[in-house]
Amino acid sequence: MLVYRLDLPRGAGLRAVRDRKAASAMFDVPIRPILEHAALVFAALFPIVNPVGGAPLFLVLTSDLTHAERALLARQIGINALLLILASIFLGSYVIEFFGLSVPVIQVAGGLLICSMAWDLLRSEEALSEVKVRPRDAAALSARAFYPMTLPLTVGPGSISIAITLGAQVPRGVSAWTVSIAGAALGALLLALSIWLLFRNAERLTRALGATGTQVLLRFSAFILLCIGVQIVWSGMFALIGTIPTFRPR
Repeated sequence: MLVYRLDLPRGAGLRAVRDRKAASAMFDVPIRPILEHAALVFAALFPIVNPVGGAPLFLVLTSDLTHAERALLARQIGINALLLILASIFLGSYVIEFFGLSVPVIQVAGGLLICSMAWDLLRSEEALSEVKVRPRDAAALSARAFYPMTLPLTVGPGSISIAITLGAQVPRGVSAWTVSIAGAALGALLLALSIWLLFRNAERLTRALGATGTQVLLRFSAFILLCIGVQIVWSGMFALIGTIPTFRPR
């Protein structure tokens, strides 16, 4: 039996090992930091977006749509929310700086808009069962999905201000920036999925509550929305008042 021996140049084996380690390091994705950042984004935005409380409002504002149109609208709202949150995280601070705005001003304006819409819902005397279902075209549904369903009812000024704050804390460096982008995208995607699932299944809630229970829940949700709008306005006004020299804490 013949055995052939292959003699490699000195140091070739060590170089091959180093090359394999370098190649594996290039594809070593930091999973744990990405998941931690995604959890931070989701935990910070989910209570503010509150798709659980927004599901009854979604139902009353889409009571004139068919089941298929409502499902399509829920999916579009989830997509719009994903894009709007990511844009607020990575571009929000540059946009408000370009227009010379501040986060408190956005809070006041957005809070007033939410208060106006919540007040209209509270004063509405049209019952949910009395609304006539009329088919709508795709363009009308797309426009309605963004305003008012996505902005400001789902992703409002409170969510945008928190997303801008999260974006301002992005660390420098290619590795940290990559982790931040991947984590923010994953967290926003999970939030968008929760919005889509809860809005899509809002009809099951009405079937469980009945007509009277649904009306009570809708009025209560509109009142809570009005309170949220007032709270957002007050937070923005309080921050603006603090910029006046006379009212600055000493």
